[in-house]
Order: sequence, then C-alpha cells, then structure tokens
Amino acid sequence: MIEVFTGAQVRAAERPLLDAGAGPALMARAAHGLAGAVVRELKRTRGRVYGARVAAVVGKGNNGGDALFALAGLARRGVRTTAVLAAGSAHPEGLAAFGRAGGRVTEELEAAEVVVDAVLGTGFSGDYRPVLERPDALVVACDVPSGLDADTGEAGKGVWRADVTVTFGAAKLGLLLGRGRELAGRVEVVDIGLGPHLPEPEARGLGPADAAALLPAPRDGWHKYSRGVLGIVAGSERYPGAAALATAAASAAGVGMVRLVAPDAVRMLVLAECPEIVGSPEPEGRVQGWAVGPGIADDAGQLLALEAALASGLPAVVDASGLEALGEGTALGEHVVLTPHAGELAALLGRLWPDAPDRDAVEAEPLRWAREAAARMGVTVLLKGPTTVCAAPDGTAFVQPEGHPYLATAGSGDTLTGLLGALLATAGGGAGTDDGGAPRPVELAAAAALVHGTAGRIAAEAGPFGANALAVAVREAVRRLRPA
Repeated sequence: MIEVFTGAQVRAAERPLLDAGAGPALMARAAHGLAGAVVRELKRTRGRVYGARVAAVVGKGNNGGDALFALAGLARRGVRTTAVLAAGSAHPEGLAAFGRAGGRVTEELEAAEVVVDAVLGTGFSGDYRPVLERPDALVVACDVPSGLDADTGEAGKGVWRADVTVTFGAAKLGLLLGRGRELAGRVEVVDIGLGPHLPEPEARGLGPADAAALLPAPRDGWHKYSRGVLGIVAGSERYPGAAALATAAASAAGVGMVRLVAPDAVRMLVLAECPEIVGSPEPEGRVQGWAVGPGIADDAGQLLALEAALASGLPAVVDASGLEALGEGTALGEHVVLTPHAGELAALLGRLWPDAPDRDAVEAEPLRWAREAAARMGVTVLLKGPTTVCAAPDGTAFVQPEGHPYLATAGSGDTLTGLLGALLATAGGGAGTDDGGAPRPVELAAAAALVHGTAGRIAAEAGPFGANALAVAVREAVRRLRPA
C-alpha cells in the first residue's frame, strides 16, 4: 500500500526534527538518495559513472542544498559537476561542500548527460517562471519539479518536465495529480526518517500486490455462483460494440458468469465472440453485481433495465450513458460506483447542484471533486484521468497513476466497466480477499484502475491500437498480477 501526503503534511512532519537540530541529517539522507538516483540513470544511459557530466540549477533554500550535497558526492566519484545559482546565492554549507569536492559554479547551464532541477521545493505555490529553458538532457527533479504545487499538482506552463523525480520523506500528492502526473516522470521516494512524524495520509494507492489480492482467483470447490455472477446492461442498436467490450473484459477478469441484458441484435453480436455469455432482453436470473450504462444511449428497454439493476441494492458500476440517466430519485449508496471522466462528472453535478464545478475545475482538482461528489451523493466515485482518483463517501481515497495514453481511445471506458463489474460481483459472491475480509467498493475501484492501466501498457507493447486489443490485454494483466 502506498501512502500519499500533501507537501504541507510532509513539511509539518519535518518541523519537529528541524527544531531538534536534525536538519543536517535529513539533508544528508536526501542528498544520498538523490545522488543514488543520478548514478542509476548514468549507468542506465551511458554504462558508467566516471567521466560523466552532471549540471544543476539550484535555488537558495534547502532544496538547493540537497542538490549541492548530492553533486559533491557525485564529484567524489569522478563526475564533472557544475551548478547555476538561480538566485545568485545558495545554501552555504551545501555550496562549500560542493566547492571542496571540485564542483564549479557557472553563469550558464553547461552541457551534461543529467541536469538536476533544484530551484524550488514543496513550499512553493503560485506561477513560477524558470530562469532557464529546459535543456535537451535527462532531467532529475529534486523533491518536486520546481514550480509545481506539491499539494495540488498545479504548475505554470514553463515548469520543466522531469524524467525522474526523487522525492523525500513520502510520496507527494502533487506528483500524481493535475499537471504533476505529466511533469514528474517516474517518481522515486527516498526515506529520510519522517515515518513516526507523518500524519494520516491524504490518500493511498494500491501496489501490484495489493491489487492482486483483490482479483478473482480459482480455488478448489468453487462453482460459478461462488465465483461471482455479473449482470451487464450495455449496448443498443446504436452502440452494440460497448456490450461486446464490457462483457469481454468481465470474462477476462475471471468472473464466474456474465448475464448480458441487451437487445436481440446486440446479444447475437456478443455471443458470436463470447459463447459462454448468457443473454436476455431484460434482467433475469441470479446475479451478485451489476455493470450498467455503456452504449445504452436512449434505448427505453435498457434504461428500464438500468433502473431495475440499481433498485436491486447489489454492488453496481455505472458508466457512460448510465451516468446521464441518474437523477435525484435514483437509489444509490456506497455500493454503487460511478466512473465518470472530468467532463461527465461536471455534467452530472451540474444537474444536481447549483454550485457545481465545470470540467476545468474538476481537472484542476480531481481529488477534491471526486471526494465532494462521493460525499454529497453517498456513492463511490472513480474519476478517470491520467491518474485515476477513487473516493468513498467517508473521504477514503485512492490515487492510481497507472494511466497510459493507450487508454485514451473509444471503448476503453467500456472495458473498465466490465473489469470493475467483475470485481464487484466476485466480492458479492463471497470470494472476498485472501485474508477473508470483504473489500470496500473504493478498494475494488482502485484495483480495477491499476489492472486497466497495466492492460493499457500491455496492449501498447503488443499492438495494434484499439479497445478490442485492450479487452484482450485485461486477461494478460490479471495473469501477470496474480498467476492462477
């Protein structure tokens, strides 16, 4: 489990240690972690460290001090190190150590294999304009990309995009949300000893092992009902493919059985690809969870089936056209997971609240608005984006940064709906988790987001491009995360 904090929370955790005189020790640990990350990048890109060139742009605060001590360590390993002082001055002890190790202060950024961005740290907010253009080199950010808001992920247009961000003490929320997801690159967390002083995290994230424990897995004595039966209300004459994608993903995720509610022509299309699917024109038979909405458009029969599914009180995921059908009288609860993207959430809230945010506001603060929607509506919200945000009515939140550009294709959401529906139905069938506990819908939503992102990467590697390939990749993603 990954714990994620705001920059303010991490600074507050540092304060008692700084007051007790532990600042030099914290800086030494941070510098060691930063230097180690640069060494790994040099070995990866050029095969060796000795003789490499590393430059940095450093500010006058502790962030710059971390970088200067790291450069001093690199210089002792035979690296040619230079630094540009963005403010004309720098951390005195760090600058002295840098000079003693042979580092040079320069007026302009010299050519280098790696450039360290260390002008501003987690305390910055506002519109930062870098003093230099981003170099054509591998950029390693020190704690956060300079000018990025560590709490929200907001950043000005000129903020450098890092290839790697080495962050200290704990994962920062701003590195995963908003523009931070794009600007941070690969994030590495360096433990500097803040653990006992950190508060309850602002959010959490599932790792592969956490998600694996929530995935369906064959066990001795199982039958299709104990393994989970998912009802899917998807597809219409206008959008038949949505049903095919949702059912394919649900089957690939390992659910015991899928019952598809759809018009005759849609069912015939799906059965041609997935003959194990049981289809009907209206809800019938035993199910333990529902996935509703993909491609139903304004089909009257499908809208009635959606209402019946939500009225059942069973776990349900609602997506696409299903979100447009929700009204104030719809039976909802934490067991219902809504899966909008930013525009769909803004539109949904606009129908329900007079003070609803627009799409830009949702994209700027996805965690805030996912939490707000979950609390006000009493549902679980999975807000799709480069980082998926999952929120429960009580404020519990997960952030999953596994999004991949491959997922930005028509039908990708249908695949996620089928996948999440399978997890909900499996939990409803009594499968639970390895330790026998019943997972919450918000946990299952986070697990589905992680699997979906993994499938996106697998599909991108294999090609060709398209949601059908993504549905196929779900099976491989589940296999890699949790072999049978």
